[in-house]
Amino acid sequence: MNQNIVIAGSGFAGLWAALAAARAAFVAGKSDEVAITVVSPEAALHMRPRLYEASLEGMAPELGPLFTAVGVRHLAGRIERIHAADRSVEVLRNDGSREHLAYDRFILATGSQVLNPPLPGLKEYSFNVDQLHEADRLNRHLAGLASQPESAARNTVVVVGGGFTGIETATEMPERLRAILGHDAKLRVVMLEQAEVVGPELGPVPRPVIEEALAETGVEVITSAALAAIDAEGVVTADGRRIPAATVIWTAGMRANPLAAQIGAEHDRFGRVVADPYLRSPVEGVYVTGDVARAAADDIGNVAAMSCQHALSLGRVAGYNAVAELVGLPLHPYSQPKYVTCLDLGPWGALYTEGWDRQVKLTREEGKALKRAINTQWIYPPAPDREAAFALAKPDHVIVP
Repeated sequence: MNQNIVIAGSGFAGLWAALAAARAAFVAGKSDEVAITVVSPEAALHMRPRLYEASLEGMAPELGPLFTAVGVRHLAGRIERIHAADRSVEVLRNDGSREHLAYDRFILATGSQVLNPPLPGLKEYSFNVDQLHEADRLNRHLAGLASQPESAARNTVVVVGGGFTGIETATEMPERLRAILGHDAKLRVVMLEQAEVVGPELGPVPRPVIEEALAETGVEVITSAALAAIDAEGVVTADGRRIPAATVIWTAGMRANPLAAQIGAEHDRFGRVVADPYLRSPVEGVYVTGDVARAAADDIGNVAAMSCQHALSLGRVAGYNAVAELVGLPLHPYSQPKYVTCLDLGPWGALYTEGWDRQVKLTREEGKALKRAINTQWIYPPAPDREAAFALAKPDHVIVP
């Protein structure tokens, strides 16, 4: 009788959880006894860390052949309910039908989503780069600006949020606008950040570099600026300032996927489930990984970030442990003591840092070369070959410079 592993999500954490689970079953000689099912709308890995870029080509590599190569089944649909009491999940399939999947171990890997507070006009008038279809919608909107009469609003983009995504989006935007509206257009790209400084979560060490890049790429930064409303013609800040803008891009904050709330456990302020060192939730049989997991990255108090970098390792560990617990392999604790960041800063280049205090190691073109390698090679799925995939799916495998 098969033991069933069900994985919700085929993002970075879900993909690597599936590969690590398949590898663990193979190592234990139990591939024929462990059935692994990934549930997601499509067997594709959306390159979410790259959706701020102008070109969206190649942003959803197919996973079907890879899943087939390692013996993982993909079910096209979404998990709507987790029934932990009877160890099953309720799936709404893409064709509209419903089914219940029983599991012996369940791995929640549905990631995070942009936070959308009840701000007037946010839903109706803003754009974001959180999901592929949203990034495509923004691209089509930007392309259409050229057909509109010239005005201050047409020529202005407001990026709300001065965090990682906001900075990467904003520094790309002047060049993208010039390509659409012409190099002589009077452009304005404004970043609004509610905190007193730009990139508050990035810390003080890299801030001078980030500020230099923002200034050099032509991004106007307004800090201590909460947003009050968005309309068809622009934004109004909480202190009454109005900025005319036909394009408002929202990047202000992330929250764990709502499915995490269905797991009866402690959650952090981002909605993530607090996990033990093996990424088990307090609910028996349920693992959490990626952006839905609050996990200790080291033994001195640092916690995994909601990032692709950590999702890769979190996925490997959760997938391995879910199977290891069933087949008698030793469990592997999650640990990721080396933390790096690589922040794209548009035509200025990129910033690469190491350590939780983000010591600057590479900037400008050297940083950009590393960012290109990360974005176009390192985060992409392996070839659809079992041996190649399993070589990268060990629970202690970490890809960092």
